[in-house]
Amino acid sequence: MATKSPIDPELVRELAELLNQTDLTEIEVEKGDLRVRVARNISTTVQVPAAAPMVAMPAPGAAVAVAPADAKPTAAHPGAVPSPMVGTAYRRPSPDAKPFVEIGSIVKQGERILLVEAMKTFNDIVAPRAGKVTAIMVEDGQPVEYGEPLLVIE
Repeated sequence: MATKSPIDPELVRELAELLNQTDLTEIEVEKGDLRVRVARNISTTVQVPAAAPMVAMPAPGAAVAVAPADAKPTAAHPGAVPSPMVGTAYRRPSPDAKPFVEIGSIVKQGERILLVEAMKTFNDIVAPRAGKVTAIMVEDGQPVEYGEPLLVIE
C-alpha cells in the first residue's frame, strides 16, 4: 500500500505561480508542522562596455565618490529605510488617498511612512529617525524583498 505524501502538489504549483506573478524569488508557507518553501534562481547578465571613459585621477590621499547621475541610493546608504519583510509596498492608505510621504516631506521618528502588506496583513512602516525624505525607491503596489531599500530619510 502506497503512502500519500503530506505535500500537496497543487499547493506547490500555486506557490510557484504566485512567484511568477509577483516577481518574488522565494515564498514559504507554514501550517502546523508542515512547511513548504518554493524558491527560484534568477540569473542576471551584466554587460560592461569594452572601452570605459577616461577619468582624471585624484591627487594622492583625496577621497572621491563617483556615481551615475541617475543612480538611486542603495541599502548601504546611511539614511535608507529597508523593508522589514517580503510583501507589497503601498505609499498611501487607500487608492484614493494621498501618499503618506513625498520627496521633500519632513517626518518625525515613529511617523507612518509606508505600508507593507504580507499575507493579507497591512504592516505600518514607521520612520526610524526624524528628517527629510530625499528619495523614494518604491512605487505604490510594488512587490518588495526583505532588506530592499524603500526610501531615504536624511
